[in-house]
Amino acid sequence: MRGVRSARRSGTKRGAGLATRPVRRGVVGVAAVALLAIGGCSKNGAGDGSSSGSGAGAGSSDSASSAGATIKGDITFNDAKLAELDAALKSALAGKDLSKQDLAMVVNVATDYWNAGKVGFDKGLSSLGVKGTYQAPANGRLDQQLSIIQTLRGQGITGLSVSAIDPTAIKAPISSANKAGIPVLAIDSPLPKEDGAALYLGTPNYQAGQKAGEAMKQALGGKGQVVVLVGSLTTSNAVERIAGFEDALKGSGVKVVQKLSDGMDASKALSNAQTAIQTNPNVNGLYGVYSYDGPSAGQAVKAAGKTGKVKIISDDSDPQTLKFIQSGVIQATVLQQPYQQGYTGAYLLAALKVLGKDATMKIVQPYLESDGTTLSSGVGLVTQANLADYQAKLKQLGID
Repeated sequence: MRGVRSARRSGTKRGAGLATRPVRRGVVGVAAVALLAIGGCSKNGAGDGSSSGSGAGAGSSDSASSAGATIKGDITFNDAKLAELDAALKSALAGKDLSKQDLAMVVNVATDYWNAGKVGFDKGLSSLGVKGTYQAPANGRLDQQLSIIQTLRGQGITGLSVSAIDPTAIKAPISSANKAGIPVLAIDSPLPKEDGAALYLGTPNYQAGQKAGEAMKQALGGKGQVVVLVGSLTTSNAVERIAGFEDALKGSGVKVVQKLSDGMDASKALSNAQTAIQTNPNVNGLYGVYSYDGPSAGQAVKAAGKTGKVKIISDDSDPQTLKFIQSGVIQATVLQQPYQQGYTGAYLLAALKVLGKDATMKIVQPYLESDGTTLSSGVGLVTQANLADYQAKLKQLGID
């Protein structure tokens, strides 16, 4: 899920591993990002009812047939508004001394999901003309993430964006950073206000769950039994996603009959999916919340010979997920926009450090969700019908 998600897995990876980026200079203009926002495809913005959403565009009719219904695709995310914000931040930073900036982006696990975030962060650093470091704990372990942050602090970073594995454990490092004048930006997974992060840049997870729920209802024709596959039943973004998913199902004949945690282990997720469809013949839907849960569900359904009979709605754009979308094993996948979490994240960290929190938040305020603390990177939905458009958009962004 989400850019949320931590995944301990041996197959598909979710990032680029531990990596340090050197000084990057030159210009990757904000205009390029704005062009991509309108050039990739035009569909709805940050999800049903999102205050950050864009209107329906020319491609909003993309759909995939299943159970006699259509699932409409959506890959606009919140790119256009974030491009506006990037331009406003860049203008405010013009003429300021950025030579001492050394920014860091620390995600929750090294898997393919985070490749896009790394690309965005690198381009943001280059556009700003500052140096920075991207790092990811190889196995998604909390002790690794905390050690990385401690090491970066010792190297003199000036700003930190983090997809926290544990909201409680990250509280002390954030407090320490704030006392040292180092702004902290929460990305991918929101943190409690008391943790002290300046802002949350990422997916409105409840809305993402709602989008998944609506897609599941359409895939099942409004009636069925669904099992939820998830890496953790307690992580905030997972809790929010599942709540949104279940709320979207209310009033329909689609019911969640089981929620199975795999402890961020892809092999366990596969076992859970296999058990779910073998032990209950009435299960005709699987919702995979973490990035590897979709492929795990797809493997289980395909191996059982139930492709098309058991519908799958997943989260994220794991390469295997997209292959299963193409072949019709997975009906739709709900997407985040980690690229913008990296790109806009770099701009926000520089602004928070150089302009100060009050001045930065004044610029950001018009772009926030109704909760006043979330800067949405948007929510997308890929089906077989708009998969090619999404892949073209990734190529434009330089994401392999």
